Amino acid sequence: MKVLVTGGAGFIGSHYVRSLLAGEFEGFERDKVTVLDKLSYAGNRENLPGSHPRLDFVEGDVCDLALLLELLPGHDALVHFAAESHVDRSLESAAEFIRTNVAGTQAVLEAALRTGTERVVHVSTDEVYGSVEKGSWTENSPLLPNSPYAASKAASDLLARSYWRSHALDVSITRCSNNYGPYQHPEKLIPRFVTNLLEGERVPLYGDGGNVREWLHVADHCRAVHLVLTRGAAGEIYNVGGGTERTNTAITEEILALLGHDWSKVRRVADRKGHDLRYSLDGTKLETVLGFVPQVDFTRGLAETVAWYRDNPEWWKSLKHQQETAKTSPGDWP
Repeated sequence: MKVLVTGGAGFIGSHYVRSLLAGEFEGFERDKVTVLDKLSYAGNRENLPGSHPRLDFVEGDVCDLALLLELLPGHDALVHFAAESHVDRSLESAAEFIRTNVAGTQAVLEAALRTGTERVVHVSTDEVYGSVEKGSWTENSPLLPNSPYAASKAASDLLARSYWRSHALDVSITRCSNNYGPYQHPEKLIPRFVTNLLEGERVPLYGDGGNVREWLHVADHCRAVHLVLTRGAAGEIYNVGGGTERTNTAITEEILALLGHDWSKVRRVADRKGHDLRYSLDGTKLETVLGFVPQVDFTRGLAETVAWYRDNPEWWKSLKHQQETAKTSPGDWP
């Protein structure tokens, strides 16, 4: 099999590519991979091997239909990770989110259709559902996005469904909970807090810290995506939940403890506009139909993630400080 991975130099996409190249998915140890990535601020060529006999890297934009039509022939499958994904950035400037997440997804789907690509997985997010006070979202829950980022992903999901329904494109959609793990850009909550503490800085906690997220290790997410790629059904949506819910306060306390700090290292910042209170996914469908169960215990995974950032400052320091020059408010980062 030959797989085209969009956004394959980003946090989640690169983990998926590294897993494929390392032979972690049984029966796919010889698969060839083409990565298409624009190498925006969140895409990092260093997330991938410098050279590998089964890897081709192409720097390019998913909105470039001509490029996609040139690249896709000869590939058996396409996994579409490429997206703008930071909520705060979407609140400040939504246009790039619409361009990449909506127009880019349409270009990817159109190219897959025209070139006869046999299988497509579109990777999405739990944020398309909005906030849930109690219980958990199923795949049949209504889409009620509350940020421009979430709205752009909801639109991309609907485009994927339309290409399945209108053109019989063999595409499935995955919606995952909050990811964490190594190589995550330091604008996100866990790496931001960890790297701040490693540099002796305080961590910025939104509002009262009561917002709840469900956490999923990136390795588990990539296992789920590959399972959907190989065994999922056309037109189906699969929630990928981690099963571990934490308030932002609880996450902060765990990171402080792992790095030997106390609450004096926390500073409260104004809450995010339209900040969703709670996310929670019902992953029953993925478990019962495809047999997926997360393998990485959150406590262990968080400790290993903190250790990775402690041991790899050369990876994150330049990324972090490049972004700080563009920082507009103390609440930009969680």
